[in-house]
Amino acid sequence: MTDTSHTRPHVSILYCTRCNWLLRAGWMAQELLSTFGEELGSVSLIPASGGRFEITVDSKLVWERKRDGGFPGPKVLKQRVRDVIAPDRDLGHLDRTSPAEDES
Repeated sequence: MTDTSHTRPHVSILYCTRCNWLLRAGWMAQELLSTFGEELGSVSLIPASGGRFEITVDSKLVWERKRDGGFPGPKVLKQRVRDVIAPDRDLGHLDRTSPAEDES
């Protein structure tokens, strides 16, 4: 069996340790691994400070707490990661709009 993890995308979740965001970062890593398991090479948690919370896929920034206004929900997180690693992939129910979204 050939290890292809070095050729698959790598997600990094940089989180502020002073803000106690480790559990949030770990939960997001778990969500991504559950959805994209074998499509990802790795998901790394990177401790930082200064209120930073950033998610990158390889070197592409897909979420930044200050820029994007808080933290992503699981739907937005998975869609943004998918848009980088597999833009044609259907995420099933996550890609469907709810009636509330249709009214806006």
